[in-house]
Amino acid sequence: MMIKTTEKLNALCEKLKSARFITVDTEFIREKTYYPVLCLIQVGMNKKAWIIDTLAENLDLTAFFDILKNKNIIKVFHACRQDIEIFYHLMHKMPEPIFDTQVGAMVCGYNDNVSYQQLVKDYAGIELDKGMRITDWTHRPLSKEQEKYALHDVLELQDIYQKMMDEICQANRLDWIQEEMQHLTRPDLYEPNITHIMGKMHVPFKKKENLHLCARLCQWRENTAQEKDRPRKYILTDEAILEIAASTPKNAKELEDLRTIPNGFSKSDLGKSLLKTLSKTATETPQEWHLPEKINLSASQKSWMEALKLLLNVVCEQEQVAAYLLANGDDLARYAKGQNAPFMTGWRYRLFGQKVKKLMEGKLAFFYDPEQHTLVVRSV
Repeated sequence: MMIKTTEKLNALCEKLKSARFITVDTEFIREKTYYPVLCLIQVGMNKKAWIIDTLAENLDLTAFFDILKNKNIIKVFHACRQDIEIFYHLMHKMPEPIFDTQVGAMVCGYNDNVSYQQLVKDYAGIELDKGMRITDWTHRPLSKEQEKYALHDVLELQDIYQKMMDEICQANRLDWIQEEMQHLTRPDLYEPNITHIMGKMHVPFKKKENLHLCARLCQWRENTAQEKDRPRKYILTDEAILEIAASTPKNAKELEDLRTIPNGFSKSDLGKSLLKTLSKTATETPQEWHLPEKINLSASQKSWMEALKLLLNVVCEQEQVAAYLLANGDDLARYAKGQNAPFMTGWRYRLFGQKVKKLMEGKLAFFYDPEQHTLVVRSV
């Protein structure tokens, strides 16, 4: 059923209030905007599903946002990061509590990027046609094929969630899920982080002055992109930011002479705004910007990391859990270098960290099991 009016949406939300959980998905586009343009919301409950046409004229989503904020109703998503980003931007608050079946699948032994299509096949025994995955969700009216595709994204999700939760509870892993869901609803994950943005740009220079200018340029671009609702690269490319930060142009001519700057840019409104930022930054005392550094390991530390990788794979195979959920490559490298790692606390410590500690103390060793044709770890 397609919901296009506030009256019908309010009536649906009255039904949703009684649900223990609902399934939620979105369709959106963001190729030409900073913020995603929400085109559809799909919601499911009690073997039924509805499509909310968010592009319908004068549709007020307040009642649905209240459902998302209702702490008595679990909101079930698959691969929820982008969905949560959308709702957090629109509501200025997190939808919670949530359950992400992609994370749940990792707890149940799937790899970290298992598709919804695969889960539907395994849990519901249905082969989904994903031919409509790339389609124009702004076009109205929607075709029957588009509607069917959109509804399936929340219909089968209901069965997946219930069966997955049964598995998780039987394995006594509910606390794992709760910890991961708390992480996914941290607001800082969905706010622009200048240090993180600079880290992804692979900033090549180390001088404090250049780093400070690079940070100010990133912040200027972020603010401008939000104000104009345009993608970052439409405002200024990463390459241009790095070249400006390295060369520190003092005026319009020096800016125009840079290889990455389009002709006439300095005379545009964007260019004039950027020049003001350059002038202001030149008068500031440079701040410290600590970017993530590449972890360089000695030969012995590399050997230790290889042992940690091997232990991780053995533990994950024995426990039927995705390796990515326990530790990633950076976690292992930092620990091999003598730094703290997430797997040395909480449930990860009970599952993996304790074995790491025993391996370090010489109390654990690898053995080949000829019957199972696999490696195992045993106390020695």
